[in-house]
Amino acid sequence: MSKSGNQLHIFFLFMAALLWGTTFVAQRMGAEYVAPFTYLAARSWVAVAFLTPLVHIMDRFFEKRGIDNRRPRSAADRRLLLLAGCLSGVMLCAASATQQIGIAYTTASKAGFITALYVVLVPLLSIFLRKRPSPQVWFCVVLALVGLYLLCMKDSFTLEYGDAWELVCAFLFAVEILILSHFSSLVDAVRLSRMQFLVGAVISTVIMLLTEHPTMESFRLGLPAILYAGIVSSGIAYTLQIFGQDGVNATVASLVMSLESVFSALSGWLVLHERMSVREFSGAGLMFLAIILSQLEWKPKKKTQF
Repeated sequence: MSKSGNQLHIFFLFMAALLWGTTFVAQRMGAEYVAPFTYLAARSWVAVAFLTPLVHIMDRFFEKRGIDNRRPRSAADRRLLLLAGCLSGVMLCAASATQQIGIAYTTASKAGFITALYVVLVPLLSIFLRKRPSPQVWFCVVLALVGLYLLCMKDSFTLEYGDAWELVCAFLFAVEILILSHFSSLVDAVRLSRMQFLVGAVISTVIMLLTEHPTMESFRLGLPAILYAGIVSSGIAYTLQIFGQDGVNATVASLVMSLESVFSALSGWLVLHERMSVREFSGAGLMFLAIILSQLEWKPKKKTQF
């Protein structure tokens, strides 16, 4: 892939992280009115409804330009799309659910930090897939981890019951990133995004009906947050993630997407008027620096012989 093509994919991942970060505000507002699986089910169905016409719009867009968007044309293609959607959908739904369970038993700052540990878990899991990250990327991962700690951690770091759920969440998100890294170059991105949300919507709806008691009034009050999360975070951002991961190293992708924590803090600062300390701004700066360094060429210059 050319350098300009790689930069475009990094931009897609950057925009996904930005949109996820701003959704944090909507998620907090929606949680005041609807239970976790009700919220998850509703936003997933909104995402499916948003992505369905987008599939046909993108088909026409690529067809007019003579570009292959990997739309399924055979039974084998459809089976591959179904497999990719089911695997990523189950992981995404499970990660979102464990995150919501864990946050009820721990602080938001610890939950944000532990969840973002997928930035470390992705390169570790990649080793088992025989994809060893370079020393440059490992340095950027460590730098981002320090930034995450400064940004998120305000309390003493002791692992408790809720933190264990957040660790499981981080692991599931890491697996989901690796799944998308494998399938993003094989299937149509918009169809894969729709499929994973359809799977997640079905699972969360079943659990919602078995464990929660949603009302029309709670839906009405939480609707603005649900629509924003369903369209912006789920429909648009997760589709950008799939486009972005096509051809980008999974570890580098996880680094860029970890900026979600930065944008979450910044959106809380701008919209909810939450204060950010010098320490938190320093952490955000380190994370941005890690992303920039991960995109630079670190090859030593050859010595000129006279």
